[in-house]
Amino acid sequence: MLAPYAAHDEQSHGRRYPEPKPDFRSEFQRDRDRIIHSNAFRRLVYKTQVFVNHEGDLYRTRITHSIEVAQIARSVARALRLNEALTEAICLAHDLGHTPFGHAGQDSLNECMRPYGGFEHNLQSLRVVDELEERYAEFRGLNLTFECREGILKHCSLRNARELGEIGERFIHRRQPGLEAQIANLSDEIAYNNHDADDGIRAQLVDLRELREVRLFRRQYDTVVALYPDLGERRLVHEIIRRMINYIVVDLIRTTQGRLEEAQPHSIEDVRALSKPLAGLSDAAREEHVELMEFLREHVYKHYKVLRMTSKARRTLKELFDAFFGDVSLMPPEHRDLAIHSETTQGPNGRARAVADYIAGMTDRYAILEHRRLFDATERT
Repeated sequence: MLAPYAAHDEQSHGRRYPEPKPDFRSEFQRDRDRIIHSNAFRRLVYKTQVFVNHEGDLYRTRITHSIEVAQIARSVARALRLNEALTEAICLAHDLGHTPFGHAGQDSLNECMRPYGGFEHNLQSLRVVDELEERYAEFRGLNLTFECREGILKHCSLRNARELGEIGERFIHRRQPGLEAQIANLSDEIAYNNHDADDGIRAQLVDLRELREVRLFRRQYDTVVALYPDLGERRLVHEIIRRMINYIVVDLIRTTQGRLEEAQPHSIEDVRALSKPLAGLSDAAREEHVELMEFLREHVYKHYKVLRMTSKARRTLKELFDAFFGDVSLMPPEHRDLAIHSETTQGPNGRARAVADYIAGMTDRYAILEHRRLFDATERT
């Protein structure tokens, strides 16, 4: 049932370490299952999306966000006859390298790592599945397929791409990833845009009156109120958000179908060889999607309550990095030993990378606890 331009098991570029084929699963189902069973995936339950985990039980976390991205992307993949298992695997793995405290943590760690090669969360996600997960006897990491790793690495600097071999070549030669990866990337945007609006309302950072300035929201608001004039606010908001998602998803499917009909790719390699992605929104839907994104940036992400949280997050991670880099013996033994070994083989860059790996793997609450242990004289170590 898969389209010729979809990712097919028999056409996969394979795994870094050859393995026997699975008996009752596809290769991409195996990828998905390994991701779900990984330590890094479980940690996402306590990692910030926008709001720090302990601020409320109903706000999105990295794990609920990843599941919501996968739900959207699977629907699109099925409609386009793409490989649903691969699409799901990419979505579930795309945030495995995210730091605690969301983008604020990532920015802080990148600033700390600037003299030592920087920190890119997409590259860190790939590092997690390639190197940092320790579960299997015969190899480090999860040994995922090339196609899944390709989808995880959404962005990459040219400097880093040159060091990644085959997986980095598309950034050098300006090629595209497979359609499953393209759909996963767009589904990530759709999920966080709409669900951050929902969480922003729940947190009382924005209200319905303000959001009605946004065309995408206002159109669905007017429709729902006309159909259900007596609906309570929570049900009203949910009904609006789900209709907003549906509008964008349907547009994504139809626009991509039109581009596929025009381009007529006969294989995933044809998709990769194109100068720009095939998956995308129409101009009208993209304009409204970006308008909502910009509204959230100004009214939610730059809200003083969120900025207070991000300011604390940046400071917390910087102080953790400075303390651990200054004295690696402050880290647990396995991380201390790795830092010492990395410094022996790679110099200060290796030492810094080992510290960054430890910090990036922390959950929000563990980072807060480690900070207290280091800087609060009354806290037990």
